[in-house]
Amino acid sequence: MTGRLQWLFVAGLMGSLAFIGSSATAGSTETVKGILMDQMCSGKAELRISGATGLLVGGRIVAEAHTKECALMPECQKSGYGVYTSDNKFLKFDQAGNRKALAAIKASQKLDDFEVEVTGEIQGDTIKVASLKIL
Repeated sequence: MTGRLQWLFVAGLMGSLAFIGSSATAGSTETVKGILMDQMCSGKAELRISGATGLLVGGRIVAEAHTKECALMPECQKSGYGVYTSDNKFLKFDQAGNRKALAAIKASQKLDDFEVEVTGEIQGDTIKVASLKIL
């Protein structure tokens, strides 16, 4: 597949996913599964085409590799937490969600791949966390 066709395919796929993801009803309680990570590092997981290689980089594999050690660094804690979803979106947590995420990370024996189930009210790119469970 040529670079241009690959780019068009990815752009079309991302547009479709954005449409599907935006169909959620605002203000309703939803359950979302994904990977828990801090906001500071969430940009590393953004799905994109590398300018250097033309290949698709980022995505869930990068989010899964995010470590407990990194998530507990002071600057990462300060940035807040969120969930990287299967449709390649990052939903930021509200302040209560940040506290729940920090407590869950500290209590976990896992060193990376913090797959979680989060229940809460989605408002734009933020989720007001009612519950958070590491899977």
